[in-house]
Amino acid sequence: MSKKLTFFIVDDDPFSIHLYTSLLEGVGHTVHSTTDSSRAMEQILTGKVDCAIVDIMMPGLDGMSLCQKLRNEPLLHDLKIVIVSGKQFDFDRERAYTFGVDGYLVKPVQPDTFVAQLMKIIEDQIELKYWGVRGTLPVSGKKALYYGGNTSCVALEFSRGNLIIFDAGSGIKHLSDHLMMRKKTRLEAKIFISHPHWDHINALSFFKPLYIQGNDLEICGASHGDISMRELIVAQMDGVYYPTKITEFAARVYFRNLKEETFPITERIIMSCMLLNHPGNCLGYRVDYNGRSVCYITDNEMYPKESPYRNMHYINKLADFVRNTDILITDSTYMDKDYVSKVHWGHSAISQVVELAHLAQVKALHLFHHDPDQSDDTIAIKEQTAKVKLQQLSPEIACLAPREGQSFLI
Repeated sequence: MSKKLTFFIVDDDPFSIHLYTSLLEGVGHTVHSTTDSSRAMEQILTGKVDCAIVDIMMPGLDGMSLCQKLRNEPLLHDLKIVIVSGKQFDFDRERAYTFGVDGYLVKPVQPDTFVAQLMKIIEDQIELKYWGVRGTLPVSGKKALYYGGNTSCVALEFSRGNLIIFDAGSGIKHLSDHLMMRKKTRLEAKIFISHPHWDHINALSFFKPLYIQGNDLEICGASHGDISMRELIVAQMDGVYYPTKITEFAARVYFRNLKEETFPITERIIMSCMLLNHPGNCLGYRVDYNGRSVCYITDNEMYPKESPYRNMHYINKLADFVRNTDILITDSTYMDKDYVSKVHWGHSAISQVVELAHLAQVKALHLFHHDPDQSDDTIAIKEQTAKVKLQQLSPEIACLAPREGQSFLI
């Protein structure tokens, strides 16, 4: 964020005030503060403050009561309020949000990420990050150094800390390591599996938060006839394929069978599901949040215009599903010339993907699920080919092939 803001810190701990002030002033923001919560309301009203940072446990007027007063003041309608507290209980976090706070951070804060966390809350951003972009098999070696070699895993993190994970290919191991390094004492997340082919579930059992007591995770995806989502994951870890059984999970783990449906994850985060054209039951996902959206569509075969197998009802339905999305992440496995020998394998070629983006008038197209035989150079050519085709159809649509570890703010 280039705009410089004015912060007001209310905390009875002088050390916390000093730390937050140093971090915020260090990047050019203006900071005022008080250790006396009973005077904070008056000072904030006269100070043209953009964001109030409030502790909870303070003498006199506690932080929750102060937040309630701030939110009920019409003159402070645009004020952002962030609680920074040592209280890590769900009850306090949920209560704070009912009072209208914009974010809840836990002490001790991490100095290297504190300002970025505040900015994400203030701007109400969604962070989209790629942890694995390949399909079918992980790839190692020199040909996979730029785009990365791990299979499908994409994460969305919201300003209030909600975490949505798409697929559990080998990339989820790196996401797991990242979450452990952040030292979050309690993780809540939802994992949406597109389908149970190996490249989309083969590293779920390496996701460390599953083995930590106090974490809360829900694993969602399409059932396969009489085989539930839970049974699919249990079978993967039955002792024949993996030495650790699902009974080793220490976290609270729930399973949910999905179909074509739309449901709320929170009051503001809405999830929609659509069945895709791929062997077995495979779901595409759309997340809508405060006028923004991300669509995750993999694996999926659309067939070219000249194909006798092309189903325009399906194409139009899919276009409606992803229409006007901010980012369309979609199966772009093949170059057109390679697709000729891969018909009915359940994946799409560049021309089909570009056509979908054009029909749906998405804002950005992200090429995803690359064939394991494709090198970095081949993927770069595929990316350039898609850009050229889009330039002819819808030049306003941004297009790229994201790299493993790359993130985007929406």
